[in-house]
Amino acid sequence: MALKLVIGNKNYSSWSMRPWLALRANNIAFDEVFIPLYAGDADKKRILSFTHSGKVPALIDGDVTIWDSLAIIEYLAERFPEVLLWPEDRARRAHARSISAEMHSGFVALRNECGMNLHRPVGAIALSADARDNVARIQQIWIDCRERYRQFGPFLFGAFGGADAMFAPVVHRFRTYAIEVAAPGAHDYMNAMMSLPAFQEWTTAGLAETIVIEKFERV
Repeated sequence: MALKLVIGNKNYSSWSMRPWLALRANNIAFDEVFIPLYAGDADKKRILSFTHSGKVPALIDGDVTIWDSLAIIEYLAERFPEVLLWPEDRARRAHARSISAEMHSGFVALRNECGMNLHRPVGAIALSADARDNVARIQQIWIDCRERYRQFGPFLFGAFGGADAMFAPVVHRFRTYAIEVAAPGAHDYMNAMMSLPAFQEWTTAGLAETIVIEKFERV
């Protein structure tokens, strides 16, 4: 039985993007179930039919349901150990999990002020001090990883993995809101991510969507 991944709009849903990339970039077969967000009671009920959380993404593997982006990536790492979503080395694996958890629970100001919206024309906005601190911290994470692990490949820990899936939507935010990325390590990482075929596939599909969610069009 194929895995099912329930996702929201590719134009807006950064949380859906994370496990989708983890699956697609590692050639793990799955069926995609798209349910538009904020489209009415019928679609809300469809989401609830998959997960009582009422939120996307959700991964369905037979009688197992996982309904959080990072939890899905952890599940996939256990279910498909051969794809190495986390580094094999224990110290590198701990590092990857730490920055993934930091992304999962932090950077609230940047999320609020620079929502993911692939259709938005590229252009800078005035950021709060907290959002600027978020931007600096993210770049620090990227630069540190690239300095430590660049010999293993172009992504945070070498090959594309779970940590990259967690940070992928930030690459879109930095691009969309014309956030300056001056350090070569951070700039190179963004280029590597934007060159990833799975990243490009998600982006192309998001740009092809025509659904507009007004609450996400305010910035």
